[in-house]
Order: sequence, then structure tokens, then C-alpha cells
Amino acid sequence: MSKLALLGGDPVRTELFPAHNFIGAEEKQKVMEIMDSGVLSRFLGVWHDDFHGGDEVQAFEREWADSYQATHGVSVNSCTSGLYAAVGAAGVGPGDEVIVSPYTMTASVTAAVAFNAVPVFADIDPKNFCLSPDSIRARITERTKAIIVVHLFGHPADMDEIMEIAAAHDITVIEDCAQAPAATYRGRSVGTLGHMGVFSLNYHKHIHSGEGGIVVTNDDRLADRLCMIRNHAEAVVTGHEIDSLVNMVGFNFRLGEIEAGIGRVQLGKSQGLVDRRRDNLAYFNRNLPTVPGLRISPAADYVEHSYYAAVLNYDAEAAGLSRDVLIKALHAELPETGMRKGHGPLIGGGYVKPIYLYPMFQEQTAFGDKGCPFKCPHYKGKVNYAAGICSETEKAHATIITHEYMQPSMSESDIDDVLNAFAKVADNMDALRKLDNSPRR
Repeated sequence: MSKLALLGGDPVRTELFPAHNFIGAEEKQKVMEIMDSGVLSRFLGVWHDDFHGGDEVQAFEREWADSYQATHGVSVNSCTSGLYAAVGAAGVGPGDEVIVSPYTMTASVTAAVAFNAVPVFADIDPKNFCLSPDSIRARITERTKAIIVVHLFGHPADMDEIMEIAAAHDITVIEDCAQAPAATYRGRSVGTLGHMGVFSLNYHKHIHSGEGGIVVTNDDRLADRLCMIRNHAEAVVTGHEIDSLVNMVGFNFRLGEIEAGIGRVQLGKSQGLVDRRRDNLAYFNRNLPTVPGLRISPAADYVEHSYYAAVLNYDAEAAGLSRDVLIKALHAELPETGMRKGHGPLIGGGYVKPIYLYPMFQEQTAFGDKGCPFKCPHYKGKVNYAAGICSETEKAHATIITHEYMQPSMSESDIDDVLNAFAKVADNMDALRKLDNSPRR
């Protein structure tokens, strides 16, 4: 039995894992074509032929929409911007409530706050870490205007039931697909199951253009509103001659031609990159050694998971070892990944703290010191952001382990090193238990 690196032994691996970098000659050629054209953006914030952007932007939008069998694609400069635009397009405003997940990146929640609406946190389903339909049902009030569903880690939420609930209450459903491109639910692409679906082109995602995003919808009116919010609506409505839009304030969420061009090339690679993730994760799962207290969280048989990250459930009581010490031992055995130095090995515990425990929600202040939107005079409800309101989320935060050892850049040999680290830790559990003075979590 080899000695753990945490206890002074040699680590399984010291060489950095290969960089998550899949920009190739095609992207470089596309960038040079755009640079040579001299047109890096063609948006105008007035009602004009260029209101919808340049050739690359419009081609990117058509191609993305076609690939998802959607009617419209509206590009934006980030998924965060896309979520904000989607909430605005849904007509959310002061006094409204938006049901959100507490287990996600903060933008999935602050998009509601940006329109002076109050986020209402529903709990997650522990089988997929997405919003629980039962919890959504329990949170709906006459003030509920929208639901933002996050397909967390790449696993689709239970969209059929969620859409049934939404239809019964005339609620708009926005899908946050930042972690789930090419994921499917009962044979249908995520992003097209709700009223709007928002995707990310951020560097850390499955495909990227540095920064960027796109919203898909099959609703002509929503597409129009998305375009207005993206590009200075308040300056455009007169020329657009849509009276119902005169109250809209727009932003500058516009995507540049270079990012759109890179996005077009990356879109062509997306299915292959996601398939590579699936193959790598399948190899990891098949060969994961037995570690006390550790088990794989499986995907539902009616979805195609896209594996932004994978989940391992951990029972510290059964293992007799805290999660923190287990992760420290694995970290000591494994290196970082190229181009992500300083981030640590791609494995950790808990994902994010439940968002309602963040200071903004505990102190109920977002804009200045007047308590808006939580104490807005237009809001007739009562917020509850107390610890314990989403017990499954808090349990997941305390028990799960997430990892990204399915990156397309990784070979089976790379994954073998990760598996060997797990095996080494499993062989040395008794030594770790002696080291562990932490609470069992």
C-alpha cells in the first residue's frame, strides 16, 4: 500500500492535466476573415437594418436556432445577459415573483432582481439537482410571473411536469441551459421545452467564444422583445411602431462579429465535444473503485446528460470520514489542469452555497439601502430566506462531490490517474480516519 501524498507520500500525478482548449485552425481562420473585413460589429441602437447586427451575428443566430429546431435565436454577450433579457421579455416587473433554484450560478436568480421582482426559492429534486415540480407547485402564488429552470450540471429538469404546472397558472418558463448544450429530455432538446432557453458561450462551458450567449424561442413576440432589450429598446420603439413596448428599457447585450464567428465554428464541434464528455464519464464510472460511502449519482434513463460536471453522492457517516478530508486527500494526489492554474484539481464538495443564504438575501437589499425589491411597495408578499427553507438543497451542499474528469481534452490514461487516486485513498481510509477530527459532513 502506497503512502498518501497528504501524509507525506508521492502523489499519483504531478504533470498538469491537458488544457480545456479546443480552439483550432478553423476558429483562427474565421477570426482573420472578420478582422480583414474591418467589420467587428454592425449593431445600431436605432430602428435600422443593422438593428439586428452584422452578417456573422445573424448567421450564428440562424444556425444555432436551426440546430435546436427553434424558430428564433437571439445572440447576447453572455448567458447572464440572456437571462436578464429573457426575464424582461417575459414582462416581469415590480411586485412580481419569479420561482428560482437555490442551487445554481447567481445570475439565474439576480435576473429577477434586476427587474425589481422578488426571487422565490423552490427546492431541488435530489435525483437530478434541478427544481422539484412539487416544490414549484408549493411556491406558486398569484404574484408568480415566471419560473427559471436550471438544467444543473447538464442534467435536464423534469420539464413535462414543470410545463404542466406553468400552463395551469399562465406562467412563463425560462430554461437556463448554460451547463446543458446538446442535452435532451425525452428526445427533445433542452432550451426548446420552455418558452425561452438561454445558452452560454463562456470559456468554461462545453463550447465557447470567450464570452457570449444565445436565447432560443419559438414565440415571435418574445423574440421581438428579446431583441429590443438586447439593443437599447427605449431608443428604438418609436421607429419600431409597437406601442406596447414604449415602457421598455433596453441594454447593450450585443454580441460582436468575432465572438459570433467563433460561435459558428464551435457550434459545429459541439455534438462531438459533448459525446466525448459522455464517453469519458462512462469510462470513469465503469472503472471507479469502491470507496466507502461513495456512489455515483446516475442520470435518468429518459435524458441525455451533457456533463458539465458529474456528481458523486457521499455518506460520511457510512465512510467514517468527513467529506473535507476525503477531498483534501484526493487534491494532494492530483494536479491542476492547464489554463486553469490556481483553481485547484477539478473535484470539490458541495458546488455552491444555497443562494438564499448569500448576504443580498439575508439582508434583503439589492438596490441602494431602500430594501428593493424585497420591500418594494408594489410587492404584497412576504419573503422567506431562512436557513432550512430548501432542505434538499442544503443536504446536497453538505454531501455531494462534483468533478469534471470527463473533459474532452482528457485521455483514458489521464482518467486512469484520477481513478488511481481514488483507489489509493480507498486503500488508506484507516489512516485518513485517524487524521480526521472534523464533523461528519
